[in-house]
Amino acid sequence: MKRIMFGMLFFSLLLCVCRAYAAAETPADEETPQQESLQRVETVVYGAPSAGGLLLRLAKVERDLFGMELPGSLTERQQALLNFIEAGTPTQPSLMFKVGVAEWVTLSKVTPSLPLSDRMSNLEITLEGEPQIGALSARLERVLTKLLPDGVHSAQAQIPAATILKAAFAKTLTVRNVSKGDIVELSITEDCVVGGVLAVAKGNRVFAEVTKVKMPRSFGRPSEISVEFREAEGIGGGHVPVTLGPQAKKAMEIDSGTIGAAGASIAGAVLLGPLGLAGGFLVRGSDKQIPAGSRVYVETSEDASLVGYSITERPSPAETAIGTTTYDNSPQQPSDFVPIDESGQTPPPGESF
Repeated sequence: MKRIMFGMLFFSLLLCVCRAYAAAETPADEETPQQESLQRVETVVYGAPSAGGLLLRLAKVERDLFGMELPGSLTERQQALLNFIEAGTPTQPSLMFKVGVAEWVTLSKVTPSLPLSDRMSNLEITLEGEPQIGALSARLERVLTKLLPDGVHSAQAQIPAATILKAAFAKTLTVRNVSKGDIVELSITEDCVVGGVLAVAKGNRVFAEVTKVKMPRSFGRPSEISVEFREAEGIGGGHVPVTLGPQAKKAMEIDSGTIGAAGASIAGAVLLGPLGLAGGFLVRGSDKQIPAGSRVYVETSEDASLVGYSITERPSPAETAIGTTTYDNSPQQPSDFVPIDESGQTPPPGESF
């Protein structure tokens, strides 16, 4: 009996050691795929990830978006949310595309850095004088019906390499408020329309990475900030890689208001690559900074395709057949994730999604 009890105790201790070792191999702060996908959703809806358990957070997002919780497993519900927000379906464009179109039609710009709740309130205040209440997806459909009663027209925008985009830094960068590896945002300042399709709207973002930061050093050695451009987002939420290539450099050198131009506000800017480098620039000086609003040009580094907003007249059936898709703004059916009636209410539980 003693041997049996001793064996059971030894086995329990061994199991605890194995579990402790496994826990040590997996950092406590390492994010799971479920956490990462939910954080992406929360960033769109609220502007930043929330705190708390996954199920409670997921349920809150669903109620705020649809007025009810969706059925299914945690993974199924999260995937449905990501599809609804980012990808859309063959019969319904993504939420990101829809709200971007609504903003561009109303405000002549988009505001993707704002939470969805703020974007909807701003639209409703502009159109109706005050923010409305109810599920966010229903509020968006109501706004789109007012703006575009014939539906939202989308098309694939074929963007050639070396297409120029004009942008400006959203925040001031100094050697004291950025670190190597930080991702910084710029805001597109002019629409990019290709073949009658709005691919990148004013207000869409360009993302850049800080690749070097050096504080001012002894013997008069200057500070340095090095920034390399990564990608630009489209009105539908897709991304296209960008760089500071030869065409962008020429544009910056001609435009007297940009970083690389003679007489620009940032003296000492050194334009880099693209050969052997991700195109960017280096600023040297005595505690130099890149002021908010500093303008730059970037260019697409390769041919790309983005979902865009067709701003031409309503396409004919022949045009629709070759790549332009028209979406109506009628309440979504169960196969399209969330059926919502004109009052903003969802159907009783039990409907399939």
